[in-house]
Amino acid sequence: MNKSKSVDLLNGSISGGMIRFCIPIFLGQLLQQLYNIADAWVVGNFCDNNAFAAISGGGSLSFFILGFFGGMGAGGGIVVSRYFGSGDKDNLSRAIHANVLFGLICSLIATVLGLLLVPRLLVLVDTPAEVMPYSLLYFNILFGGIVTTVMYNTLMSVMRSVGDSFHPLMYLLISSLLNIGLDVLMVAVFDWGVAGAATATVIAQGVSVLPCFIRLLKMKDGTGIKVSKIFVWSGDMMKQILFQGLPMGLQNSVISIGNMVVQKNINSFGAFAMSGMGAYAKVEGFVFLPITSISMAIPTFISQNLGASKYDRAKKGAKFGILMGVILAELIGVVFLLGAKPILGFFVDSPDAIEYGNMHVHVVALFYFLLAFSHCAAGVMRGAGKAIIPMVTMLAFWCAFRIVYVTTAINFRPLFTTISSCYPITWTLSSTVFIIWLLTRDWTKSFEK
Repeated sequence: MNKSKSVDLLNGSISGGMIRFCIPIFLGQLLQQLYNIADAWVVGNFCDNNAFAAISGGGSLSFFILGFFGGMGAGGGIVVSRYFGSGDKDNLSRAIHANVLFGLICSLIATVLGLLLVPRLLVLVDTPAEVMPYSLLYFNILFGGIVTTVMYNTLMSVMRSVGDSFHPLMYLLISSLLNIGLDVLMVAVFDWGVAGAATATVIAQGVSVLPCFIRLLKMKDGTGIKVSKIFVWSGDMMKQILFQGLPMGLQNSVISIGNMVVQKNINSFGAFAMSGMGAYAKVEGFVFLPITSISMAIPTFISQNLGASKYDRAKKGAKFGILMGVILAELIGVVFLLGAKPILGFFVDSPDAIEYGNMHVHVVALFYFLLAFSHCAAGVMRGAGKAIIPMVTMLAFWCAFRIVYVTTAINFRPLFTTISSCYPITWTLSSTVFIIWLLTRDWTKSFEK
């Protein structure tokens, strides 16, 4: 691979290496958010409130499926990182080809599940009748072309796992600019509404897949792919991918069930509440990008260094990553709290919708440090091959507890902020479990055991 575009996470400054590796990831996540932001801004300003509510209110539904396959892909990346760190080129190559084949299989499954399940899930969460036609149209198009998203995430994960976070960023930049242009053309000019927004996203995401694939075809030294090897079944590698990825995928999907219950309660407050929380979700996805990037970089750093038996370096990297994530998160929370209304107003112009979003910000923003700690600590565990620990913890608190809390508390205190309060409570519970586990376990020998 092109060493000038990769980051050596096994040698040199820990903080410098992690920051250099994080920056392209951050920029890539920023560009991915532009996909969502472009949809939200164009639809919010050129369509009616029901169209915006359809896009914003269905996030937890689509994540139920996309989150599962995204988690599976991330788990496969950890397998690649470990063999890259150990210098085992034969198994590294087999792991990469197994990941690509696994991504193709997942693409087909995601398409079928999305087209079959999303209409039923929209009914399950009590989507308002006036919003339903827009939601069905948007998600049918989105899942009809979901292969582009799944394959980009798979190829991107492989490239990042061997230290290359630069090239995925460049490819995503091109598709992001295309997505924005197509959004304006199809929604603002052609007046295709949510159909135009969904079509723009599918086309633009597809553009990012092709250069990723070509790049991997050109890479040598066991870090690239050969077409002839993609469809060669490797049972042991598939088992490792499933072992690392299944807990992450299940965690994402089951947590989204909890979020769908939360969304159902939000929907009961009407379309303005849906739009307000939708606008908040867009902003949160944007302002929390630095922390998301850190939590995504941590597993690669940990897995590579444990694969190379550099245990002390892995511990120091974990401490640095968690500390950086927590500090940044709290700074972001304070800024968001102070400027909530004008920031939310960028995505939706309804004063009623903005007020709902503002109420949520005032409940959760100052607790962002707990959210960051949970994500970063979970990243350490996944990098160490202990994906089941964060899965069980988050399913217990971010899904089961949220469902029980929201459905019970709303009966005693039927206010919108009652729904919001479930987030800082569950972040506190998961953070408590994670800090106890990290302080009482020697996770550095996980792969050997």
